[in-house]
Amino acid sequence: MRLTGAELIIGFLERRGTGVVVGIPGGTVLPLYRALADSRLRHVLARHEQGAAFVAQGLARISGRAGVCFATSGPGMTNLVTALADAKADSIPLVCITGQVPRALIGTDAFQEMPTGRIVESITKACFEVRNSADLPDLLVEAFRLAESGRPGPVVLDVPKDVQAESIELADWPDAAAPQPVAGIDGLAIEHAVRMIAAAQRPVLYLGGGVTQARAQAAAQALAERAGLPTTATLMALGSLPPDHPLALGMLGMHGARYTNLVLDECDLLIAIGARFDDRATGRLDRFCARARVIHIDADPRELGKLRRPELAIHADAGVALRALAEAVTPALRPEWLARVGELRRAYPLPLPGLDDVRRPYGLIRAVADVVGPQAAITTDVGQHQMWVAQSYPFTRADRWLSSGGLGTMGFGLPAAIGAALARPDAPVVCFTGDGSLLMNIQELGTLAELGLDVKVVVLDNAALGLVHQQQRLFYESRHAGAHYARPADFCAIAEGFGVSACDLGVAANAAHARKGLIAALRAPGPQLIRAPVAVEEMVLPMVAPGAGNTEVVETPCWEAES
Repeated sequence: MRLTGAELIIGFLERRGTGVVVGIPGGTVLPLYRALADSRLRHVLARHEQGAAFVAQGLARISGRAGVCFATSGPGMTNLVTALADAKADSIPLVCITGQVPRALIGTDAFQEMPTGRIVESITKACFEVRNSADLPDLLVEAFRLAESGRPGPVVLDVPKDVQAESIELADWPDAAAPQPVAGIDGLAIEHAVRMIAAAQRPVLYLGGGVTQARAQAAAQALAERAGLPTTATLMALGSLPPDHPLALGMLGMHGARYTNLVLDECDLLIAIGARFDDRATGRLDRFCARARVIHIDADPRELGKLRRPELAIHADAGVALRALAEAVTPALRPEWLARVGELRRAYPLPLPGLDDVRRPYGLIRAVADVVGPQAAITTDVGQHQMWVAQSYPFTRADRWLSSGGLGTMGFGLPAAIGAALARPDAPVVCFTGDGSLLMNIQELGTLAELGLDVKVVVLDNAALGLVHQQQRLFYESRHAGAHYARPADFCAIAEGFGVSACDLGVAANAAHARKGLIAALRAPGPQLIRAPVAVEEMVLPMVAPGAGNTEVVETPCWEAES
């Protein structure tokens, strides 16, 4: 069987069941696109390479399998960099196949030549620079195996144009390799953990994004219930326990409820699973759970002891570890500890002002949740709206919650929502975004319109960079610089210009009319943009000041405190 390198790549993707690839063609990937034209693969033409990679991320985050995107060399490849770094930070499996100038021109500063490997080395799991078509079969298999194995992440396959056109003789198609499992769990370590949990008086279960990656929500709930463990989650693990579960503490950290952070401050054993002790979750690390012993379980051995030295470190897949612990722990009720947790919950609840008013952030978010239901996929961008959603959206499925956590990338939400809708066309998809974030990748409204997907884009519009404005007000003497848009965008007009229907809640006469308009827009078929004006004075609180401990919080807007 004789194939070109491009035909081999496309045929391999078909056979591994990729289904959808996202990208933008250019000179050095035209052989690849020629082969694509004769294939069964569905190609999504993004409007920007960063958007393409975030669409692929949305596909990966929902499906659990590597998303695939194509980009040409030079600016096509460099436009992928932010999305690659985002995937590395959040452990998202991604394979980006990039073009490169012909081999004879490499190193000559040829048109659109870039040293791909050197650029992406620190933000990927690997970059394979193909220099011979005979290497392609093995490298294709390895790229996907590596992206999906252990702690998942992005892999780049950089293929010169002439390698794509070069012929290769194959006896058979390469077989797609299954992800390599994390090493088997240490039974003695699990026994040690079980003893530590049994001996603890005030234990807390701390779940991170690794639990979501492992699709281990049921196992986490089983462990919490069997051992009587109050359970907190990072931003990336929201929904691991239903929000109304009696053991659910909600999100910890910078914008977590005060009672959640106080419970953690009082705990004597922290069972951290699939979490990396990120500073937004821990606050000042030397004050985080300072009186607690730590069990740390993670699929990436490099995370064990990196920031907080545990008494017990276990290298294991989160799902495998949770199931093993749930089966082995001694059932416990812990009435005294849970009574104390209840006291703190009542004394220091999470304030959600305006929860019944659709014209305010929390009321808007809850109203959307009531309409779209528990099976919806929810994406956000980054900023105040992201934290309002994290605090108040009633997540019941961690695998349908998509947000940029580690890198905090504005511009993530819209293309990720497109990817989520491509992965699950049977489920509603909502992207909560801010005006600043939406402007980062607003061109993907064109992609959304072209695909006609059932994605609702809810823009909380305060004509400002809201979280920048908030921090300047709280911590920088209200000296605002670069936080306001002197000429705000007309998002409804922009959306309609791309072919996306739009609804402006700002023209509603009252809250009842705004709610009616919101419900109608959410229930309308196809893509919709919903603009929701928000006062720039609205804050996301409580908030831990950068560099402070989690028990040191701002709970009241400064102008209210002054009055």
